[in-house]
Amino acid sequence: MNLFPLFVDLRSRPVLLVGGGTVAERKARLLLEAGAHLSVGAPTLTPTLEGWRDAGRIVHLPGDFQAHWLQGQRLVIAATDDIAVNQEVAAAAETHNVFVNVVDDAELSSFQVPAIVDRSPLVIAISSGGAAPMLARKVRERLEATLEHSLGPLARLLEGFRGRIRARFPDLAQRRRFYDELWRGEVARLVEQAQPEDASQALSAALEQPDGATAGSVTLVGAGPGNPELLTLAALRALSTADVILFDRLVQADILAMARRDAVFIDVGKEGGGTHVPQERTHELLLEYARTGAHVVRLKGGDPFVFGRGGEEIEFLHAHGVPYRVIPGITAALACAAYTGVPLTHRNHAQSLRLLTAHCNTDFGDEDWAALAVGRQTLAVYMGVRALPVLREKLLTHGAQPDTPFVLVENASLPQQRTVCGTLAELVELATQHAVQSPALLILGPTAQYAQQLHWYGAPPLTNA
Repeated sequence: MNLFPLFVDLRSRPVLLVGGGTVAERKARLLLEAGAHLSVGAPTLTPTLEGWRDAGRIVHLPGDFQAHWLQGQRLVIAATDDIAVNQEVAAAAETHNVFVNVVDDAELSSFQVPAIVDRSPLVIAISSGGAAPMLARKVRERLEATLEHSLGPLARLLEGFRGRIRARFPDLAQRRRFYDELWRGEVARLVEQAQPEDASQALSAALEQPDGATAGSVTLVGAGPGNPELLTLAALRALSTADVILFDRLVQADILAMARRDAVFIDVGKEGGGTHVPQERTHELLLEYARTGAHVVRLKGGDPFVFGRGGEEIEFLHAHGVPYRVIPGITAALACAAYTGVPLTHRNHAQSLRLLTAHCNTDFGDEDWAALAVGRQTLAVYMGVRALPVLREKLLTHGAQPDTPFVLVENASLPQQRTVCGTLAELVELATQHAVQSPALLILGPTAQYAQQLHWYGAPPLTNA
């Protein structure tokens, strides 16, 4: 370890920044956020620095660097584009026993400014000791993606309870177990859901519970269209803390592989018009595992609230007093449109969007077919491959134009994605000709014409051979 990690309290303490350009402005912003009493020495300042000077947030020392500027300073940062000036600042800092950082010059620096992940009061600093700043920034990017912003409010809440927690768990091992449960439990969930008062009450209640007593919860997670790159950060975090995962048929193995390794995985998928795990049994499993104190993730393809029966599941959980939250996913209509270059709305062609699903994959129930048949709109039809003949017949009967463009997208966003293009009149024949299989989504409307021109992912669209 060539550098000693250290967090410094700069609140109201004098710090000198030499330089008035854009790099100096970035450093000044960080120092001001840390509460430093900041002096900026430079002949000229950027407009932003000038604004901070005029507002009294910084003190401007005009002109070229003077060694006496270092008198009384705790830190100095040299951020000029003049190597000679930076060397002069570093030498003067050594003489005055002041820690110095010269931007992009580790040899002249006695301290480094790290890459920062800020979840105040939780702050993470990453440094390569000046050897590879880009590597430190890459690590920072990964941490930013995996650490939820609610960690800051959670840390502030725990700060207020620190004395009570230590008194309740004087044994260090017990205290660690309590914090482990807290991290995955109701308190953290309530903080993440922006309910600080409820979180505080839950933390108080947790301190009164017998040792080992924990409350379970359920998280409904949308897994998106299948491509693991389209999983949301919140979904990834939920998977990494899950004790039990109930997943559907359309959830890809690559996404399950991103979950916590020692979680219990239960396949509750549905296929075709029937189910091999009835919805009622899924409800029972959610309740059963949540009551053991587990964090249960209900993992669904697409979005839980778009033809995913997520509403039924949280109704059941609510009725049985089980805490829950919902993490949305990218629904199939959005994914299919994006991955075929088809805008779902377009000011010149379609001003509205309708999402439909076939009931039991054989019919569409009592739809308003006259409204569905009008132009200048987009229809996105889920789970309707088997019902394409009914759909075409109904639309044409109620006035839809036979030349209305369509796109059928199979396995959207995955390497095996296939796209079939044509018109409403030839919809059934083209789907049969190309053996389109579920999961597939139909986009019907004037914007579907863009698929052949604007497609960008996978093989070119298939048409009438």
